[in-house]
Amino acid sequence: MIDHNIPADHIDVLIVGAGISGIDAAYRIQTGNPGLRYAILEARDAIGGTWDLFRYPGVRSDSDMVTLGFPFRPWRQEKSIADGADIRDYVRETARAFGIDKAIRFRHRAVAADWSSASARWTVDVETDAGVRRITCGFLFLCAGYYDYAAGHAPDWPGKDGFAGRVVHPQFWPQDIDLHGKRVVVIGSGATAVTLVPALARTAMHVTMLQRSPTYIVAQPARDAKAQTLRRWLPAAIADPIIRWKNVVYGIFTYWFARSKPEKMRALIRTGVRGQLGEDFDVDRHFNPRYNPWDQRLCLVPDGDLFAALREKRATIVTDTIARFTPDGLLLQSGEALPADVVVSATGLSIKLMGGMTLGVDGVAKAPAGRLVYKGAMLEGVPNLAFAFGYTNASWTLKCDLTARFVSRLLRHMDRRGYASVVPTPQDAGIEREPLLDFQSGYVERAAAIMPRQGPRAPWRVHQNYARDLLSFLTGRVEDGVLRFTKRSGVTRTAA
Repeated sequence: MIDHNIPADHIDVLIVGAGISGIDAAYRIQTGNPGLRYAILEARDAIGGTWDLFRYPGVRSDSDMVTLGFPFRPWRQEKSIADGADIRDYVRETARAFGIDKAIRFRHRAVAADWSSASARWTVDVETDAGVRRITCGFLFLCAGYYDYAAGHAPDWPGKDGFAGRVVHPQFWPQDIDLHGKRVVVIGSGATAVTLVPALARTAMHVTMLQRSPTYIVAQPARDAKAQTLRRWLPAAIADPIIRWKNVVYGIFTYWFARSKPEKMRALIRTGVRGQLGEDFDVDRHFNPRYNPWDQRLCLVPDGDLFAALREKRATIVTDTIARFTPDGLLLQSGEALPADVVVSATGLSIKLMGGMTLGVDGVAKAPAGRLVYKGAMLEGVPNLAFAFGYTNASWTLKCDLTARFVSRLLRHMDRRGYASVVPTPQDAGIEREPLLDFQSGYVERAAAIMPRQGPRAPWRVHQNYARDLLSFLTGRVEDGVLRFTKRSGVTRTAA
């Protein structure tokens, strides 16, 4: 709960999180709303979010950097699938280039926020090294990602405490670990696992990727040859948007094709894996998932590095389940024993929405769970608040940038009309509520109870389509009959 005895300072727009979405939000606010004062709260002591936190070997983007990068500062490096350190530097350099770094308050963790209808302000409690501090703001923009920075998902396997080796989680990679001459088992088959296996195989004696069930894995060139050609022959101002839209359209088409013709997509992916690994490899056992393509996110492996490690016998893949740990490795349900000196638990993330903040309106708790989302960017019944939540089938930044541009547009509209607050309000109290994400990934299913919901149609429907969202966010009417505005005089307005 908010402690009302703590003095406050005031900010027009308070952004939570200095990762890629927070820096994007700051840019859109300072360029689109120059009369507003903004600040960024960052719980850690560095810019970069995910790309500063994750330091495991081989960490890289799982989307092309042209669309994952900032549209206002295009990614022009040669690698399209980029290393984590390069992405971290790019985010930091962008913050410095636009003076955004000066607005960041490091080691400031926002823990609670309460909206006052009387004053049309949020009051935010913030943990700092000097104790709890209070900040008030007119608009709260949450860009803290979707997972718990303090804890990853790690099952409690039987016998783990008796394992003589070392168990590590990629989210907290130990810098002192030496894998030379070691037998390593990586548990998992998602984006983190397929990144780790070829990276660890360069130094370890041998690496085994142990998966409970297969994942769709697609090889893609790390360098975009078409993009390089366009940049060689065209001015940057022309080449950049062409390259960006080339990648956006390709992503939209690929997703549409996978969802509308899943068997054809499955066959294409299988053919690609077979071409990488040869006819003798048991592709159907290890690379033929039970679900359809894009029911979970596809995994990209740049230049087929995972397949190369398998071909060269530096790594192997095992599809089985764990019965228990043993002192010298893992015993599988099939009876097979996997010897290991190091076990890497690449078992996924733990979702924590909005940085784990508690939200309230006039002292009444307003948890995100079960609430409808407006355009995938605002919460039903919660005034003057937006949150950045990217696409599951495309680059995260594409949606986050649209959200930031919409927030900037909304704030300009409110300033012109003299509005103090805005709150998404369903016109139909009995609107059907569906899961927010049509996705079968484990981390999504584990978090079902804490997730907001979507409705059957716009603006409560979350569309995984950048082109469609672009029109809705930037050209649709702000006063659409769903957003309920309150003037500074206290008069409300729900339609243009």
